[in-house]
Amino acid sequence: MTGNQSRNGLLKVILLSGLLVGTLDMTAACINAHLSFGLSPDRVFKYIASGILGKNAFSGGIGVAALGVIMHYLVAYSWTALFFIAYPKTNLIRQNKYLTGTFYGMLIWTVMNLLVVPLTKVPKPKNGFNVTQAYINAGILIVAIGIPLSFIAYKYYFSKLQLKR
Repeated sequence: MTGNQSRNGLLKVILLSGLLVGTLDMTAACINAHLSFGLSPDRVFKYIASGILGKNAFSGGIGVAALGVIMHYLVAYSWTALFFIAYPKTNLIRQNKYLTGTFYGMLIWTVMNLLVVPLTKVPKPKNGFNVTQAYINAGILIVAIGIPLSFIAYKYYFSKLQLKR
């Protein structure tokens, strides 16, 4: 297999994996927002868009919601690409896939909530930090992104190791 074929294979797996985990995460976030707060998916996507637009995002229409969806997938693809780039450079291939996924989901939650979101225009919560929602949101990232990526990357890189033998 040439370097180009290998890069194309990796790009394809990143694109498909990012679509999968982005959709799983978005679906779980919308279900959680509806069950916990009675919010519609439209409101969830406007919340994401508020990272750029601030409070004005909530009075926007379908275009603002679409911007939120695009932003969500850009973030999901970024985390997916990072995982696939870091995976072969670590010993994760020999570790427990569930622990790897749990660690990655918690890493995503930590970086997004303590670094990325505070640097955006997302309005601060009126009631402050909600521990229950933090656990739920971390769990969503573990189950919807971390663990699926761990299994997909293991399968992708393990098959590459088998071909080399």
